[in-house]
Amino acid sequence: MKLARHVSLLAAALSAASGVAAANNLDLVVAARRQVGVTVTYDGSYRQLAYPGGDVPIERGVCTDVIVRALRSARALDLQKLVHEDMAAHFRAYPAQRRWGARGPDANIDHRRVPNLMAYFTRRGYAQSATSNASDYLPGDLVAWDLGAGILHIGMVSDRKAVNGTPLVVHNIGAGAREEDILFRYAIIGHYRL
Repeated sequence: MKLARHVSLLAAALSAASGVAAANNLDLVVAARRQVGVTVTYDGSYRQLAYPGGDVPIERGVCTDVIVRALRSARALDLQKLVHEDMAAHFRAYPAQRRWGARGPDANIDHRRVPNLMAYFTRRGYAQSATSNASDYLPGDLVAWDLGAGILHIGMVSDRKAVNGTPLVVHNIGAGAREEDILFRYAIIGHYRL
């Protein structure tokens, strides 16, 4: 009886913690959603950016820009600066050299590359299990996918759900920022919770 009570209390605590995480990250979802209809063009071209706080024009961007802008707006977290500083200190922990032949960090582009964000979020301890259970994905969670042919993608889990109960995702996969039912459309390779 004591074990059953303990398991019940533990389950309640975990459920409450998930609810708190979901409520605490609604600011991220709101900040990501504000980009829908504003960032209307997919543009991954290399650009010289101011540092810190640099950005491409708001009407343009890629999937990573949705995340970068949401974190800046909601939490004043500048992934350009954070990723650059961590890469400068731990360059070999990032795929930049292996994947793109980089010889060192580049504050203009590193934060705009999915593999670098995945490495940063993992290094910060934000990694969660990647599952096929919709209830494991809370609003504000970040999800990375392998689209095939070496193309990676990242988006943010919404507080809104599809008819079947699957959380929607705010992302930019090629036609500007959108909120869509894509969570399980591609192979999930990363799941992160700030």
